[in-house]
Amino acid sequence: MRSIFANIKGDKVIWATAGLLAIFSFLPVYSASSNLAYLYGDGGTFKYLIVHFFHLLLGFCVLFASHKVPYHYYRGLSILMLPVVIVLLIYTMAQGTVIDGANASRWIKIPVLGVTFQSSVFASVVLMVYVARYMSKITDKTITFKETILPLWLPVGLVLALILPANFSTAAIIFAMVLMLMFLGGYPIKYLSVLVVAGILFFAIFVLAAKAFPGVFPNRVDTWVNRVESFVDEDDTQSDYQIEKAKIAIASGGIAGVGIGKSVQRNFLPQSSSDFIYAIIVEEMGLVGAIAVMGAYLLILFRIIIVATKANTIFGKLLVMGVGLPIIFQALVNMAVAVELFPVTGQTLPLVSSGGTSIWMTCLALGIILSVSARREEEKELEINKGNQEEDNPLDILSEAL
Repeated sequence: MRSIFANIKGDKVIWATAGLLAIFSFLPVYSASSNLAYLYGDGGTFKYLIVHFFHLLLGFCVLFASHKVPYHYYRGLSILMLPVVIVLLIYTMAQGTVIDGANASRWIKIPVLGVTFQSSVFASVVLMVYVARYMSKITDKTITFKETILPLWLPVGLVLALILPANFSTAAIIFAMVLMLMFLGGYPIKYLSVLVVAGILFFAIFVLAAKAFPGVFPNRVDTWVNRVESFVDEDDTQSDYQIEKAKIAIASGGIAGVGIGKSVQRNFLPQSSSDFIYAIIVEEMGLVGAIAVMGAYLLILFRIIIVATKANTIFGKLLVMGVGLPIIFQALVNMAVAVELFPVTGQTLPLVSSGGTSIWMTCLALGIILSVSARREEEKELEINKGNQEEDNPLDILSEAL
């Protein structure tokens, strides 16, 4: 056991919080899976718990492996992996999967293993590392928009364009996080403002084109419009079924909840083990559970800021913020949807919701953060050892003379 802990480097609070969230996740996943077991299985939820266990096990193997890689290696890996990501996104889109007339090409099936993989989530991590690498490279230079078009905005725009038709919420989060990272990296605000306007115009053109030529390419524009309309129209309870059930679950929770495993709305709420798992947590564990889960993510955010602040290189600082902030932002979006602060987005609760890709990529991002933290610890130990050697040398010489 000691040898295992000896090999675990980096911020211990992040390790502990991620581990506690993972252990905690078994309770709501096991409870909320009853809906899936009833609709698609034999009524037993144990197999969903086993699947979730293996997803987490593989995720923490990814976390451990990625935190062992010196973080400066990710600079070169992002360049190598970006073409791979683009190919994966093209392949994902080319499948042309359609459900109820809407584009559902989000996943690819891994041969032999038979498991699905959401390429857009992987693309998000790779792209954020790539942007952190580029911004660290030009941090001390005078930045012009023209010189950043090809090396920066072309790959960013291509990745977003390939994700958008099937997954607007993920594309929007990636775009927002890229802008935030570039702001932190010192990219001129006037250029960022232009890019925000350009992004809004591109999205508007995409929606209008999809409405004008609905049969040209599969998309989810109608789904997005319906979700926004149901979010705005409080009387439209029929099309806002998920939110209504989530609100009932939250209202039933009270202060201490109805009890673990005693949720009623899990039997009626679609995606209760993934997109709306926070509503089940609040129903079963009440306000206490809701605040505890939110507090865990805020604690990770606090430690991310600490790790970024202590990093000795610009790339390390931007890398930590680039892969760390999307985790927290996604968690806040998921919780906001459950309490009807946002329209339905389909974003999961990191490390808690069921689903392999989300867990694996969250662990990959945390591993990268811990790699930066571990490097800082190693440098600190070297400084201490060096200082001790300098202090001990005179005594060693004196003792030898005596």
